[in-house]
Amino acid sequence: MAIGRLPRYAMIMIRNALTVGMWTLGSRLLGFVRDILIAIMLGAGPAADAFFVALRLPNLFRRLFGEGAFSAAFVPEYTGRLAQAGEVPAQRLAEEITALMAVWLIAITVAGMIFMPLLLHLLAPGFTLDPAKFSLTIRLARITFPYVLLICLSALFAGVLNARGHFAAAASAPILFNICIIGTLLLLYRAGVAPADALSYGVVLAGILQLLLLSWALLRAGTTIRLLRPRLTPGVKIVLRRLGPGLIGASVTQLNLTVDTIIASLLPTGTVSVLYYADRVNQLPLGVIGAALGTVLLPTLSRAIRIGENGVARETLNRAIQFSLLFTLPSATALAIIGLPIMQALFNHGAFTSVDAARSAAALAAYAFGLPAFVLIKLFTPGFFARGDTKTPVQIGFATVALNLALNLALMHPLQQIGIALSTSLAAWFNSLLLGFFLSRRGDFVIDRRVVGRTLRTVAACLVMTIVLLLLHGLEGGTSVHDLNLIILILAGFASFSGAALALGALRIDELTEFLSRRPKLGETKLDPARGTG
Repeated sequence: MAIGRLPRYAMIMIRNALTVGMWTLGSRLLGFVRDILIAIMLGAGPAADAFFVALRLPNLFRRLFGEGAFSAAFVPEYTGRLAQAGEVPAQRLAEEITALMAVWLIAITVAGMIFMPLLLHLLAPGFTLDPAKFSLTIRLARITFPYVLLICLSALFAGVLNARGHFAAAASAPILFNICIIGTLLLLYRAGVAPADALSYGVVLAGILQLLLLSWALLRAGTTIRLLRPRLTPGVKIVLRRLGPGLIGASVTQLNLTVDTIIASLLPTGTVSVLYYADRVNQLPLGVIGAALGTVLLPTLSRAIRIGENGVARETLNRAIQFSLLFTLPSATALAIIGLPIMQALFNHGAFTSVDAARSAAALAAYAFGLPAFVLIKLFTPGFFARGDTKTPVQIGFATVALNLALNLALMHPLQQIGIALSTSLAAWFNSLLLGFFLSRRGDFVIDRRVVGRTLRTVAACLVMTIVLLLLHGLEGGTSVHDLNLIILILAGFASFSGAALALGALRIDELTEFLSRRPKLGETKLDPARGTG
């Protein structure tokens, strides 16, 4: 099947995913600049550990009450109302949810700042053995915690924009986060503020600016969200019923990373930090490919299912999987093979030592093993949420978190940070396979021959790239820290995979040129309630 004959849903979904992916790529690259500065000033020491735990806490709530569970509960209902009932009922639902969410988030923020020592006893129990480190973590976490309120409201506004087919503003908002972190770190550090404190203030500033950006984007999209008195209307109750189980089902990866943080706090100083840096590199392909496709897939499937086009929904999911694996498999392969030169080139400066780089590279290889699974999770879960099913993912989620914890406890001492990362990857494969199995058993996912054939060809192309990278890396001694050598490795990997993919048929040049040359018409990526497409 040529790309030109793909369903309109799939075509628009992939184009929107490219839009989100490009903005995400820009944010991730700027994030590397941020992380390089943090590595130079803090390295992988106690202050770095304290800041990363302080940042992990609001990010956990953001995933639970903002992007993950909230999107799973709210976006399908909002999209369905917009497609079937029109603008007014959909906007009313958004306003009712905003009112309730604002009150709830204020209560969480106040309670979190009051009971921060207790929260950190749970999140980083190992830090209590170092009173100075624990005290610093409490102070930094109290500075960053208001970010919960700001970013969860931003996630709500982003959900409204995504459901209406406006993806650019929500995808570009994280760039502000990185700009604020970099700016406050440089400016406040010169003013005599400790780097960890400067970073924490930058987090809050970023939350304010992101909320303002998305509010402005809503106005430009022709919709406004008024702050009403909170009420439990029928629409709110539907969202809340889905939100409860979705807290686990939509956020298993984040919960597993939180388990990793708890376990890492019990290991030697710097373990939290080296895992953070490894995860940041692993997040580049995950965000650009998996998160981008997952973001646009949920409203796309919701719209198709609501108007009864189940066959189109299945076809669209297949194309999303095919498209994602074409990029994810070579990315995971490359990160596993040349992780050490990547970590050395990016972070081996200032307080971040070559030993830290080697520890991070080993963890990165373990994370890379699970990268395809992380992406598949982001593609399979919308298949449940679009149909209003949050129970199945939550059941799988409980099992996954339990498995991750068990693997962490078993591997933390013999493998140190590698064991923590490997546990997360193995749990991700368990999660993704079960999600795919249950979708398939219900008939909502039927893998087609095109996905199987293209994936096998992609794996073969990855093997060719592996041989090239191992040969080049071996000639360089395997420990090169020169940026030029890393660039050569990246270019050689890209060229060898691309050439092999074209020769083997994993990637067809005619399909690629046809897809890239065909631009959507004006309004094609916007929601059309009458036709149920967007």
